[in-house]
Amino acid sequence: MTTFRLPPSVPGARIVGLGSSQPEHVVTNDDLAERVETNDQWIRDRVGIVERRVAQDDVSLVDMAVEAGSRALKDSGLTTADIDTVIVATCTMTAPIPNAAAQTADRIGISAPAAFDLNAACAGFCYGLGAAADLVRSGSARNVLVIGAEKLSDWVDWDDRSTCIIFADAAGAAVVTGARSEDEVGVGPVSWGSAGDMANVIRILEESTNKLHQEGQTVFRWATTRIAPVALDAIAKAGLTPADVDVLVPHQANLRIVEAVAKKLRKEGAREDMRVADDIVHSGNTSSASIPMALDHMRAAGRIRSGEIALLVGFGAGLSYAGQVVRVP
Repeated sequence: MTTFRLPPSVPGARIVGLGSSQPEHVVTNDDLAERVETNDQWIRDRVGIVERRVAQDDVSLVDMAVEAGSRALKDSGLTTADIDTVIVATCTMTAPIPNAAAQTADRIGISAPAAFDLNAACAGFCYGLGAAADLVRSGSARNVLVIGAEKLSDWVDWDDRSTCIIFADAAGAAVVTGARSEDEVGVGPVSWGSAGDMANVIRILEESTNKLHQEGQTVFRWATTRIAPVALDAIAKAGLTPADVDVLVPHQANLRIVEAVAKKLRKEGAREDMRVADDIVHSGNTSSASIPMALDHMRAAGRIRSGEIALLVGFGAGLSYAGQVVRVP
């Protein structure tokens, strides 16, 4: 019987670098009120957003991915020669070919890596991080650059107040490498799934405007009931308890959803002093970029520290969802 010679595996994976990028242009609630029937208090009450960043026409999704990825690589202490795989999680490329990952890798200076895009919408970074960890663990990759990058402004109808108040542009990135021992493992197993029967609640209206459509109340009800169980499953798969979590970093979809998930986790044993990411207040909903960017922003602000346990959980179009526990680099 013929046997395969498998590459050496490692006990697991860990994050060793973070980075993020946002456009310079800030759009406030008052700015939007000049275009659609809304006001600052109405937006704050419903989604918790005060301002968001929107890229100019000459700034592309790949531009933001390159900046975030370069910063994560510098933070990791690795070089371009060390990276052998690049994953870009995104749902907002205006053209599917060529993919964002190959372009991003080339512009950063990473030579001939495996490079692919992954579309799980707002859960994309968690999907990408899970894939990266498995690639490293199996020996298929040594060091993986995972980027969540979105230019949602290309797909938003700026005359639709139900969506234009929510979405924004950004990129966030992490470098994933192997753990040298079980004690060093820093990325837990991913808990993921999808609800394809509800694919119509967040979608692009190809038949009319070719713009993003969202049934806000349906998404809100689904997220506030289904996301906490995913988070708890991710904790259990990592062999931890809710009390072990230092910081909750959910996809920054809506501040009310974030607060509802945190409340449910505390009822299940999470600590009252568990910190909760609220990046959405000044960044808006940036889909797959929101989790890595929130991690990077919280670390820069001193709200999380190296070695702490962060619980990541995201959900998005197609109602794909995912959660996992990581150790902060």
